[in-house]
Amino acid sequence: MTARRRILVTSALPYANGSIHLGYLLEAVQTDVWVRFQKLRGNECYYVCADDTHGTPIMLKAQTEGITPEALIAKVNIEHQRDLAEMLIGFDNFGSTHSPENEVLCDDLYRTLRAAGHIDRKTISQAYDDTAKMFLPDRYVKGVCPVCGTADQYGDSCENCGSTYTPADLKNPISVVSGTAPVWRDSEHYFFKLSTFEASLAAWVKSGAVQESIARKLEEWFTQGLRDWDISRDAPYFGFEIPDAPGKYFYVWFDAPIGYLASFTQLCARTGLKFDDFLRKDANTELHHFIGKDILYFHTLFWPAVLEGSGLRRPTSVHAHGFVTINGQKMSKSRGTFITARRYLDSFKAEYLRYYFCAKLGPGIDDLDMNLDEFTTRVNSEIVGKLVNIASRCAGFITKNAAGTLAATLPEPGLYAEFADAGEKIAAAYEARDTASAVREIMALADRANQYIDARKPWSLAKDPANAAEVRSVCTQGLNLFRVLMVYLQPALPEMAVQAQRFFQEGAWTWDSVAAPLLGTTISPYQPLATRLDPKAVAKLVEPPPEAVATVTASPGAQATVTVKVTAPPAAPPPTRRATASTAASDEATLAAAAAVEGNSISIDDFLRVDLRVAKVLSADLIPGADKLLKLRLDVGDLGERDVFAGVRAAYEPAALVGRLIVVVANLEPRKMRFGVSEGMMLAAGPGGREIFVLSPDSGALPGMRIK
Repeated sequence: MTARRRILVTSALPYANGSIHLGYLLEAVQTDVWVRFQKLRGNECYYVCADDTHGTPIMLKAQTEGITPEALIAKVNIEHQRDLAEMLIGFDNFGSTHSPENEVLCDDLYRTLRAAGHIDRKTISQAYDDTAKMFLPDRYVKGVCPVCGTADQYGDSCENCGSTYTPADLKNPISVVSGTAPVWRDSEHYFFKLSTFEASLAAWVKSGAVQESIARKLEEWFTQGLRDWDISRDAPYFGFEIPDAPGKYFYVWFDAPIGYLASFTQLCARTGLKFDDFLRKDANTELHHFIGKDILYFHTLFWPAVLEGSGLRRPTSVHAHGFVTINGQKMSKSRGTFITARRYLDSFKAEYLRYYFCAKLGPGIDDLDMNLDEFTTRVNSEIVGKLVNIASRCAGFITKNAAGTLAATLPEPGLYAEFADAGEKIAAAYEARDTASAVREIMALADRANQYIDARKPWSLAKDPANAAEVRSVCTQGLNLFRVLMVYLQPALPEMAVQAQRFFQEGAWTWDSVAAPLLGTTISPYQPLATRLDPKAVAKLVEPPPEAVATVTASPGAQATVTVKVTAPPAAPPPTRRATASTAASDEATLAAAAAVEGNSISIDDFLRVDLRVAKVLSADLIPGADKLLKLRLDVGDLGERDVFAGVRAAYEPAALVGRLIVVVANLEPRKMRFGVSEGMMLAAGPGGREIFVLSPDSGALPGMRIK
């Protein structure tokens, strides 16, 4: 008998500034299926994860929403845990990188690295926003690519030509925080000496710890030579302050992977497990990380080196996967293909998506395309038409004609043995993370089971009472074949497997439960385990946001047609939406006004008195003491400049609005508020809160144009 393995498993940490989406679900499902398989095989396996909660984006988003970073990450943590639980992701512990345990571990590992001489200090020059009073991460500086001249590129790389550079190389750089040109300032930073570990990392990579394609990719970095890693950031920054370095904070990519260990310490405290048994350098256990191919550098170079330098064990393996595309396209909010977990779960069972991912996932890093037609077909033909069809065709005869009791023998024990013997081949595929091969083998067995039932036709045999024993025997065989298939599919379909266990009146299965058939026992009345998908309902997952056409008057007698569109379409629109106006009033007053309009019709003459104009946002500012409002300075063409207060703070960072063309009600009576006087109303659509989407005319419009 093989000795039981002891395994610690992680998946990458979801970032706490947004909802869980299908791209992350792919990784969570892949990890969860592998962990469930290990447990089904009798191995001691633990799956830990956490929210990734630190960094500039978290800090700025919290400011935009008018709440503290702590409040933001607490709110998102609840949402993440809810969505992942509904996707049946079976974490043994799910924590947060903003935890006391993680702060202690970060400090301890940093002090150990520093004492061992692995930390250096260097003065660097970096972009600084003099308006926002903060140093800027590379991706918070935008400008013209210095290589190909493409505008609106991030400060680290060009999406058009692929060139990499620093923010200082950009032409016409702009801070995305304030919209102003950054200046460059010197600051002392702390560096982890990654270059020291180059030889040991190269040996670790060649040991089989990563996929071959990943090893080849890493060779490029080794050829270039590994550079020391900047692990510090200057205040203001949401994170943990570096010991003995006031105003300096650990860069999020230093504390995020340590968050794996912090989550495990929480599990240890709750269960009595010993941290050192899994993390000490000579630990006789396994450590596996599941990640996306976009974060290879951190997990295959930086993180193993930090572990080694801290005197801890390196990962046994780092398993990378590709991205998710939808109908052959990258996930995109503007196309409606950015599908969140919530959007999916509001309409469909988690296990349908789990099965689809498993049917497509191999051990490599190729991207996985979620074709919605294929998704519908696989669920309807394989789960419903092949798998549960076996049980639904056999169970009724046992319940009605045999008092719910299975026969004492199988008519074809050799066929059952064929199914049981396939277990090791299927197990090898699961172990190698080749779930696509596992599913193919299982569905081939499902075809064999259906062929057996089709050939015996119990529904025809049952017409003659003299065939009762044969019907019972045939259906007992069919149900036992179904039971084997459900054991094999339990990692992918855990909830359905539990329902099948109740149907067979059994407790929890192990992989070895298929060794012997279930005979002479009582089953429960069959309840449907899956239902067919409606292709029309599936297609609605990617409905693009609607566009409305308006007419813009440039001058008396001259007209031009422009498109007014939602400029930041929703990632997961609810089934129905209503348009609201973003006004100087509070959200509550705005919604009340919208409800009043909705419930009381107005005449066309009333509507024609509304003066809708194109305006350009000159500036957008936070308002001290206001949780929901932004103060906008607008250019309304020949009407001059004016101030408007808009309740869109939860949905937009101020810098995202600067320079944008919007639509305003220009003849609204000015309203005095405690923050000042609002001289108009900006138009937006959405249900409110974070889902407010500013309406903008296209580039053919000019400030002051009237919309008719």
